[in-house]
Amino acid sequence: MPLPFIASLFLDGLPSWMPNPWLMAKVGGSLSAVALTKWYASGAICISDRKMHGRVIIMTGGTSGIGAETAFELGRRGAQLVLLTRQPPSDPFLVEYIDDLRERTNNQLIYAEQADLSSLHSIRQFATRWVDNVPPRRLDMIILCAATMTPPGSARTETAEGIETTWMVNFLANFHLLSILSPAIRAQPFDRDVRIIVPTCSTYISSPPLDSALDKKRWTPRTAYAQSKLALMVFCQAYQKHLDAYKRPDSLPMTARTLMVDPGYARTPGTRRWLTRGSLFGLFIYMITYAFWWLFLKSPSKGAQSILYAALESSLVRGEGGKLIKECMEVDCARKDVKDEEVAKKLWESSDKLIERTEREAAIKRANEKKKQKEREEEEKKAEQAEEIEALVDAIAKGKRKNAKKAKNAAKAAPSAS
Repeated sequence: MPLPFIASLFLDGLPSWMPNPWLMAKVGGSLSAVALTKWYASGAICISDRKMHGRVIIMTGGTSGIGAETAFELGRRGAQLVLLTRQPPSDPFLVEYIDDLRERTNNQLIYAEQADLSSLHSIRQFATRWVDNVPPRRLDMIILCAATMTPPGSARTETAEGIETTWMVNFLANFHLLSILSPAIRAQPFDRDVRIIVPTCSTYISSPPLDSALDKKRWTPRTAYAQSKLALMVFCQAYQKHLDAYKRPDSLPMTARTLMVDPGYARTPGTRRWLTRGSLFGLFIYMITYAFWWLFLKSPSKGAQSILYAALESSLVRGEGGKLIKECMEVDCARKDVKDEEVAKKLWESSDKLIERTEREAAIKRANEKKKQKEREEEEKKAEQAEEIEALVDAIAKGKRKNAKKAKNAAKAAPSAS
């Protein structure tokens, strides 16, 4: 059959039912170009098959986007996950999410703990409970996936404690959490592979210097986000030096390592909120142009690959910490001030002072609110007692009037009976 068909093509030309070869070449070339573009934009894939049974991992941002995909993959490999969430573990959505994640990963060792990253007090409550455990709890990994982006054109917002939201959630919350958990990290055995994985973003390249404070006039969503990511990377390098400087009681070197990860641009809820500017009209435009975003942006699963590489790759056990991972390989930082010790020192000191001042003010505020609440409760209690006394007096008065009426009626009835 093939030979007669080839002979027919050679002698008689293309049959009438066969499409135009130039059209086929154009369509094939276009589809190939789209496929190659999608393959390139999807990035590298983590090929490690390492199992995580017995490992204890603390995660932020593990309920959506790249963090959710990372949590799924680590849970599927047997890790014990502690997901830090804004809502309490009793929240119906969170209960359903945890149950679903346990079912999909066939792993019952997945839990949620409340730690609102917009509240220094909430972070301290969780971290203090973890550190105060005796003996020290096992801790193999901390993955800080949580982040926030204010949509372009939106106004600057602050947390209830008076800190700019982007700076608080993206940097200061992580600084506060790791600072308190430092004793728990340093208490881990020498032979335990402890990793602190800090996802970042390439927008740090365009950030203004950290010594350039963003006042309300200079603040923009993009600048605030970029500066928070730069600060997080500077702190990551400084935290590695902080761990390395610790002298263990057994005189062995510190094995905990910090790793920065740039997952690339992905179609996460945060990215979608940024692209749509947080508006319905923007969402409509996003849906119309979805094919473009699908082609050039990674899926959350693909975006999680570099984080999984940082968590699973065995070669990262060797060498120094503070590495930057992108597309499942080590790359150099694009800015020198990421490793500037003077910048890191100023950032650490200013952050400590900000946290100390904010927590002190918040503690005073909570004490005043507690005092006012106690006064309100006492007033309500006194009001209830007054109402009870008044009701009792009314009841006694009614009883006396009733008895007097009975006595009067009895007195009237006595003469008539006689």
